[in-house]
Amino acid sequence: MILALIVDLNSADALILSAFKLSVQLGKQFGVMSLVADNDLIAGCKNELYNGVAVLHIENAYVSVRQAELNDLPDICEEIEVSFLLIQLPNKQVKNLRNWLKYCRNLRIPYVFFRDSFTSIHLSTVILPVGFLEEEMEKAQFASAFGRFCGSEIKMLLANDYGSKAATNAAKMKELFDKFTFGYSLEKAVRDSFKVDIEAIDKAEKEQADMVIVSASRDYGLDDLFFGPKEYHIVKKSSVPVLLVNPRGDLYALCD
Repeated sequence: MILALIVDLNSADALILSAFKLSVQLGKQFGVMSLVADNDLIAGCKNELYNGVAVLHIENAYVSVRQAELNDLPDICEEIEVSFLLIQLPNKQVKNLRNWLKYCRNLRIPYVFFRDSFTSIHLSTVILPVGFLEEEMEKAQFASAFGRFCGSEIKMLLANDYGSKAATNAAKMKELFDKFTFGYSLEKAVRDSFKVDIEAIDKAEKEQADMVIVSASRDYGLDDLFFGPKEYHIVKKSSVPVLLVNPRGDLYALCD
């Protein structure tokens, strides 16, 4: 299922349409969900979600409202077999991004924080920064799915490292991509593996790309705890949606 997590329905049209379009392209069920603090709010909120989806002429959507906390999100996604999560990030909620990231660390699926200022995603061009860490390869399956099913052009941005690990990761990704028919390219970045994600964000803005795929932090150090992890700064800075992939070996796949 492609699930849109709604925080404020009044500004969620672009998010809902993006999630629905992605569900059609990937051949997945589409759903919307809201989390509430009180059971008494469920019925009214669910009715609003139904109406919000109907106004956008979307049929057969999975609609759910649950009395739950944010730390319940990984279990909920696993329970209803979500394969891709889009989380609404209203402009007034950006200050809560660090909390959202903390609760998303246990997600076994890719996730996107979708600002109210974003327009509906078209996925014509996807930027894929490639660094030296082993978990970088986990991003390739999602980039491949976008290329195969969404017609995306994948622009790989290879970290400018002294060692060969990033180049090895890029070669493995190309080997995967060559099994299918979609366009991709490889460009050498100016920055190294520690800064290539930020460069990818800048590139996406300059070239009007539709999305950037980034690996989330494997572990949090002291700097991450005080100032926020790298993905916090990337999502906050980015003018396009950022797909985050947690570094786990058991990620769900978007496709068979």
